[in-house]
Amino acid sequence: MIKTETIEYNSGDNIFQGTICFDDEIIELKPGVLVVHMFKGHTDFEVNKAKELAELGYVGFAIDMYGKEFHGVSPEDARVLMNELNANRPLLLERILLALETLKVHSQVDKNKLGGIGFCFGGKCVLDLARANAEIKGVVSFHGVYDKPPIEQSSSIKPSILVLHGWDDPLGTPSQLLELANELTERKADWQILSFGNTGHSFANPAANSPESGLVYNELSNNRAWVSMKNFLKEMFL
Repeated sequence: MIKTETIEYNSGDNIFQGTICFDDEIIELKPGVLVVHMFKGHTDFEVNKAKELAELGYVGFAIDMYGKEFHGVSPEDARVLMNELNANRPLLLERILLALETLKVHSQVDKNKLGGIGFCFGGKCVLDLARANAEIKGVVSFHGVYDKPPIEQSSSIKPSILVLHGWDDPLGTPSQLLELANELTERKADWQILSFGNTGHSFANPAANSPESGLVYNELSNNRAWVSMKNFLKEMFL
């Protein structure tokens, strides 16, 4: 049976609230996977992804990058919160590392088998986690954002990386995707990039319906991406 727990964790005066999901009928410790949210923050979308991961035998942790008090804010306010972290990548990294440590010590989790998936802004977050050589096996970015953080990093990237990308994504152009590939190659990462044709940004989000902005759900690409993620996680946690 899938069990869901609300978890609060903090950094100083900042309190964050995430949701952990796992199958309590699986007795042994399980790999833990962060689920990092889109720009709107911690929502049912990410919680449902954590539940889907739990059904696959993992512990899914839908994390909170903004703070408990900012759950359910307006899109305008959420965009301000996202941009604050976009402009402060060390703080962004600090917050996702805090969530990783919270997942790592959970009683259901095998601390030696950790990873992360992220959507849109969350894709940027998990890429930064890999860039920083956090103690994880790998990450998956769904329609993420690829700009390199202004942090001095030159060592080889140890976590494996899977990038799932809509070729027509206005927030991740072909040239930006190539820059990411070059960056990961220069740092000797184990990387894969899978691009879906006729697919824009937010292809994994059923609520996305803004073709004028290039943000449209694509059921076929979403299904293909999820299968690719499942294969990647299975290989990663062997």
